[in-house]
Amino acid sequence: MSDTPDPVPPPENKAISGSYDSSKLGKLEGLEAVRKKPGMYIGGTDERALHHCVSEVLDNSVDEHLAGHCHKIDVAIHVDGSISIRDDGRGIPVDIHPQYGIPGVEMVLTTLHSGGKYGQGGYKFSGGTHGVGAKCVNAVSEWFEVEVSRNGEVHHMKFERGKTVKKLAVIGKARGTGTYVTFKPDPEIFRETTVFIGDRIAQRLRELAFLNSGLQINFVDERPAVPKPVTFLYKNGVVEFVRQLNEGKQVVHPDPVRITKQTELMIDDKPNEIHVEVVLQYNDSFNDQVLCYTNTVHNPDGGTHLSGFRSALTRAINQFSRANKLLKDKDPQITGDDVREGLAAVISIKHSDPKFESQTKVKLLSPEVESTVGSSSYEGLMQYFETNPQVAKRLIDKSLNAARAREAARKARETIRKGALSSGGLPGKLADCSERDPAVAELYIVEGDSAGGSAKQGRDRRYQAILPLRGKLINSEKARLDKVLSNEEIRTLITAIGTGIGFADDAGGFNVDKARYHRIIIMTDADVDGSHIRTLLLTFLYRQMKGLIERGYVYIAQPPLYRIKRKRREQYIDNDEQLNRILLELGSEDVTFTRLADNHTFTGEQIDSIVEHLAALEKIGAGVTRYGASITEYLDRHDPETLALPRYIARIREGNNESHEFLRDEDERAEFNRNQGLDADLDTEETAEGEEPAAPVASSTTSIGLSGKSGALTRRVTLHEIFESTEMTKLLQAIRKAGLEIKRFHPTEEPRYTVTENTGQKGEAVTELHAPLEVLSHIRTLGRKGLSIQRYKGLGEMNPKQLFETTMDPDKRRLLKVNIADAAKADALFTLLMGDEVPPRRQFIEDNALNVSYLDV
Repeated sequence: MSDTPDPVPPPENKAISGSYDSSKLGKLEGLEAVRKKPGMYIGGTDERALHHCVSEVLDNSVDEHLAGHCHKIDVAIHVDGSISIRDDGRGIPVDIHPQYGIPGVEMVLTTLHSGGKYGQGGYKFSGGTHGVGAKCVNAVSEWFEVEVSRNGEVHHMKFERGKTVKKLAVIGKARGTGTYVTFKPDPEIFRETTVFIGDRIAQRLRELAFLNSGLQINFVDERPAVPKPVTFLYKNGVVEFVRQLNEGKQVVHPDPVRITKQTELMIDDKPNEIHVEVVLQYNDSFNDQVLCYTNTVHNPDGGTHLSGFRSALTRAINQFSRANKLLKDKDPQITGDDVREGLAAVISIKHSDPKFESQTKVKLLSPEVESTVGSSSYEGLMQYFETNPQVAKRLIDKSLNAARAREAARKARETIRKGALSSGGLPGKLADCSERDPAVAELYIVEGDSAGGSAKQGRDRRYQAILPLRGKLINSEKARLDKVLSNEEIRTLITAIGTGIGFADDAGGFNVDKARYHRIIIMTDADVDGSHIRTLLLTFLYRQMKGLIERGYVYIAQPPLYRIKRKRREQYIDNDEQLNRILLELGSEDVTFTRLADNHTFTGEQIDSIVEHLAALEKIGAGVTRYGASITEYLDRHDPETLALPRYIARIREGNNESHEFLRDEDERAEFNRNQGLDADLDTEETAEGEEPAAPVASSTTSIGLSGKSGALTRRVTLHEIFESTEMTKLLQAIRKAGLEIKRFHPTEEPRYTVTENTGQKGEAVTELHAPLEVLSHIRTLGRKGLSIQRYKGLGEMNPKQLFETTMDPDKRRLLKVNIADAAKADALFTLLMGDEVPPRRQFIEDNALNVSYLDV
């Protein structure tokens, strides 16, 4: 009798039973395909994809600049989480398309694979090539609005989740031309986060300004209490870009090398143009940084332009050194890795018909670019070396030193590998776990022996390994690899992780598949030393084990910031935002909330809902006060039935007097513009000499009324768009649903509510309140009563049980996954703070001194 079990028949699948005919086929209409499969169009639904949406809209404005029609772009992140992008280009066509019978702007925002970048003559160079970018953003947005200034008129259109809700309509006169897009990401699509990161967007805008000399980009993040507008404008473009890459580092030659060439060629029997611009400058560091762009779109995975440049650089240095007999027979061979040590470069090409790996354009595939960039770079470098022989000799000497260090590092890696094999494979200070499956195993890199001891006692030994590191690591930014590998802590770390270091094609080099843990968690104190050690670790991992970060294996543990205690309740708090939320929860306990008009007492569930939504309303409504109106004044203008809030605030100032008009929608705005003689396209308001502007640079305003010989202000009307109105309307509806009467937010003389606090043996304390928002402030005050707040600084302040419960328990802990952008930022910041240049460090401290929320001394 055979031990082989009988084959198990496949389970019945009713979905495939019956005939398979055309009735089983389906078709996704319009933008529905994008919402069903967003990853195919924007690369996913995570934070990276969220910011890719900004790039898609932004690149359209940059394309207008490349075509010679756009000189200024305004970008603003609004308090409600929406973002707006305005340019002064030609404006999307609004006339009826002769073939498809719909306005051009509607076609390019709703019909996939439509646009002006298919060789019809609208653009010579463009970042957009597939005709899907802006309409994909429209599809994955909760709402999306566009205003086009063209032919002396402003045209407006609105969409929700890709569907038209307001058809194209003229809402007034235009002073110029341009396109103005505002959208809010849809939480149904972006379930991880819909929050834009201001620094990430600012970095992209800075790149664009570098790559497009003469283009002015204004940016403001309106979410902080005091927004700080910033303008990016660079006359020398890519040269200034490379200088910035080398900030804080000693450069080998004072002036960057700039190579440019324009090539015309036939591709598939069609004429094409390729403009090449390569700028490079060497510094005294031991790492390279080469950034690649095609039609101003960043290609993080490089492509044919990168490979062409790399081979040309290696060939040029070797050719010059041989021709001038600068190498001796005993010298090691100079490789591509050697010539790139300390290199900072930007490769920017403009191509009339580029080919990319995907819609996200992370890699350029156009084969003709490799030879074009390669020949341009080689010729330019050889010419530069001939005219600057001393610089060429310094670069060759640097490459030779790199080759010698590479050989020393290879021997050091081999020593580490052999040492690991002979000593049983793992360092003695590593407290390993019993689990051998890397997908399950976790490695905690802990600062110091004290915290390491607590972590070892508190961990789950089955799958959590602990590696304590003593003291500060060597600075891998300022030391060559052979020196780095002589550091005992670094050697221990490399052995514990098991991947090796360096390049994958080296003998015994880095191999991410050999990682012994798929969660490598950096756990340091929440103080200055802890931040320093974390930055050193990230810098080393970024430089030598980059594949771990690319695979998503590296995390940062988030120990709690506070422990709060009141009576028998004890809780750990991660951040200040969570603390504020807890204060509201505590303040809502043991209270009775009553509406006096009808003596209605709210349930505990209703109180929680009301407080939660009032807090959100207070936070989002802060943006309204920037335009002179109070939050209560604005909220009281809601529609009695729908609770819809005005979309615009008109600020009217005559002398020392100021008044406001609230305009519900585009129709009221258009009527107001006509009555006041205002243009319809919103723009930054003008300011009389000596006056401060009433709004940030990128705020949506328009104004009239500057007169008088001396420039004195007689009358000014500014019109501001309230982007937060949609979100605030939703909150009002939720508050009304919870039972709170919201006919009026302005305080009245007579009390409208009471909050009764149960004070135990002392009885009850009754407080009369006169407005809805007073309820929020009073609840917050009650939450602080009898509350003790302890702030943690070091992991050693917690015992093993507390450390596990707060920072290591998978059910409760909070981990931050490190991505390449985070690591690169940490590396750049470390170069700034720990480098040899003092002025940039002093400037950073002066700029950020007032932003410190706590300081350990």
